[in-house]
Amino acid sequence: MKTGFIGAGKVGFTLGKYLTEHGKKVTGYYSRNTHSAREAAQFTDTKACDSLAALIHESDVLFLTVPDSSITSVYEEIAAHPIRGKYICHCSGEKTSAEAFPGIDKTGAYEYSVHPLFAVSDKYHAYEELPDVFFTIEGNKDHLNGIREMLSEAGLQTRLIDPADKTRYHAAAAAASNLVIGLLDQSISMLGECGFSEEDARAALTPLVLGNVRHLLRDGPVQALTGPVERGDAETVRKHLASLDSRRDRALYSLLSLRLADIAQRKHPDRDYAAVEKILEEFAE
Repeated sequence: MKTGFIGAGKVGFTLGKYLTEHGKKVTGYYSRNTHSAREAAQFTDTKACDSLAALIHESDVLFLTVPDSSITSVYEEIAAHPIRGKYICHCSGEKTSAEAFPGIDKTGAYEYSVHPLFAVSDKYHAYEELPDVFFTIEGNKDHLNGIREMLSEAGLQTRLIDPADKTRYHAAAAAASNLVIGLLDQSISMLGECGFSEEDARAALTPLVLGNVRHLLRDGPVQALTGPVERGDAETVRKHLASLDSRRDRALYSLLSLRLADIAQRKHPDRDYAAVEKILEEFAE
C-alpha cells in the first residue's frame, strides 16, 4: 500500500520518514504551505504533490497530519474526491475516527485513528525513537487488521483501543506528559524561592526525576513510592503545606498526596494513614 500525507508538520515528517526508512511506500505530501510539503518530501526522499487530487489518486492510505481543529474540514475536502476503498487516518489522541470523519461510510472509504503515544518535538530526529512508541488504533472493523499490519510490518508497536475509551486514554497520556511538566515547573519555581537559578534547579532535579521514573516504570508505583506520605509522617506533610504560599499550590499538593496515600496503603496494608489523610483533606478543595 502507498501512503500519502496531507499536512507536513512534525507528525507528518516523523511518520513519513520512519515508513520510508522501513521499506514502506510513501507517495509524498500535500500541504497548503508548499514550502513545508517540499521540505518534507526532500527529507523523506518522496515528492510534494501540486494538488490534493493528485495525492489522493496515487495513495491507498491517507494520513491527515494536520492540527486537531482542522481534521474534519480537511476530510470534507478529501470526501469531495473519489476515495472508495482508501484508508483515511488521523493521528489525534483525543478524537475518534467517527468524530473526525462524519459520514465517511457514504464514501466507501475506511476511517482510522492512529495515535502515537509520544510527544513529537523534533521533526528531523523523532522518527528514530518510534520503535519504542505505542501506536493506538481504532476505526472501521472491516480493515482494522490491515492498517495494524502495515504498521507492525514496519516494526511499530500497536494496540487496539475501543473508541469509547479514547478520551480517557488521551487524559491518561496528558497526565503522564503535560501534567508532569506543570508539576516539575512548580518544583523548579519552589527551588527558585530557595535561591536556585532555573538552570541549577533543573540540574539538581535531573537525577531525582529520572531515578524515580526508572524505578516506577521498572517496578510499579507501589514499590517506587517513598517519602513522608509513604512513611505516614503527618508532621512533615503539615510543614510542607505551611510552606506553600498559594491556596492553589496547597490544593495541588494535597490532591496528589491523597493519591499517594492510596498507593502507600497498598504498600503497607497494616499502616494507619488516617492522620495524614485528615491533614490533606483540609486543603484538597
